[in-house]
Amino acid sequence: MTDRLFEVKEQVVLVSGGSRGIGRAIAAGFAERGASVVISGRKQKSLSSVANHLSELGSPVQGMACDVAEPEQIEALVESVLQDYGRIDTLVNVAGVNRRKPALDVSVEDFDFVMDINLRGSFLLSQAVGRHMIERARGSQINIASLNSDRPLKDVAPYAMSKAAMAHMTRSLALEWGPLGVRVNALAPGFILTDLTRQLWSDDTMQQWGKANTPQGRLGKPEDMVGTAIFLASPAAEFMTG
Repeated sequence: MTDRLFEVKEQVVLVSGGSRGIGRAIAAGFAERGASVVISGRKQKSLSSVANHLSELGSPVQGMACDVAEPEQIEALVESVLQDYGRIDTLVNVAGVNRRKPALDVSVEDFDFVMDINLRGSFLLSQAVGRHMIERARGSQINIASLNSDRPLKDVAPYAMSKAAMAHMTRSLALEWGPLGVRVNALAPGFILTDLTRQLWSDDTMQQWGKANTPQGRLGKPEDMVGTAIFLASPAAEFMTG
């Protein structure tokens, strides 16, 4: 007997920042469960390579280049997905960057680089996909926030600011779009070992601190995010938003 409560089969899922880390793991999780997955990122070559690999896990995965710091590329991405698939059932907003340095050393270029991708790009992608979802009166959006959304770490001020804003973006859109059939939630990963955090966690002192402050006694893996993402996109979470 098949339990459809947690089923995402035949959904169309768009994952920004899907070529590595948490985005890649979540994209693989959806593909393995029969969803049609589109991954986006800045480099088409790496996207195509990852998409080909993930396609071997289940449903076909397609890579579409998009720099979310460029609004016109966001519009083109969403239009391409709609042309190819006819709809977007779930958006997973993963694309994110960081520049680790003391706040006094953050340049205007550093600040804009982080904010344009982590916050402005995520909002514009949510907005573009949200218009389509509202027309259909259904859809799920999942934003990747951070432990920095509530508890900032040292030397990542712009990143922490962007993720705090993303938490409020999630709540704000959930309030506005809930009556229109669209749910918006966020995952706030803790100590996860990814390409973005590898340099931080390669320090033995940091690694020991992370393990000591995690109940499971280990750093998280990107794959640890998959179950919650599947849940949030599935019928099981139909009353969960914000």
